[in-house]
Amino acid sequence: MAREKASGAAARHRPSVPTLAADTVVVLGGAVLGKPHSHADALGLLERLSGREHEVLTAVALVSDRVELKLSESRVWLRETTLEERRAYCDTGEPMDKAGAYAIQGLAAVFVRRLEGSYSGVMGLPLYETAALLAGAGIRVI
Repeated sequence: MAREKASGAAARHRPSVPTLAADTVVVLGGAVLGKPHSHADALGLLERLSGREHEVLTAVALVSDRVELKLSESRVWLRETTLEERRAYCDTGEPMDKAGAYAIQGLAAVFVRRLEGSYSGVMGLPLYETAALLAGAGIRVI
C-alpha cells in the first residue's frame, strides 16, 4: 500500500520530485486489524487488543528514479483495559482513523505496557527507515 500511495502521488503531482508515503497495519494472531469503520468496530478492535501482544508493521516507500521500500516491525503489548476506558477513548474520536483503533502518540499511550521496536514506526512514519531511504536517494537528512 505504501508503494501504491507513493507511486500514485508521484504520478499525479510532480514525477521529477521524490515522493514518500507510508502505510501501517496492526497484526494480532495473524489477522490484520485495519482502521475501524464505526464506533462499535473501534470498541471491538480495542477489546481484541486488550491485554495482548501484537505486531505493528509500517512500510515506507520512496519514489524517485525507482521505487525503494523499507519495513519497520514492532511489537506492542497493551495492558488490560476496561469497557469504560475503551468507551471513553472511542468517544474522543481518536481511534477512528488509526490502524488497530489506537494512537500510541495520543491518549492510548496510557494503554501501552511495553514496546519493542520503533516508536515512530508505530506512530506511522518510521524515521530510521525513512532516513535510510532518503540517504540512499542522495537526500540529506541532517
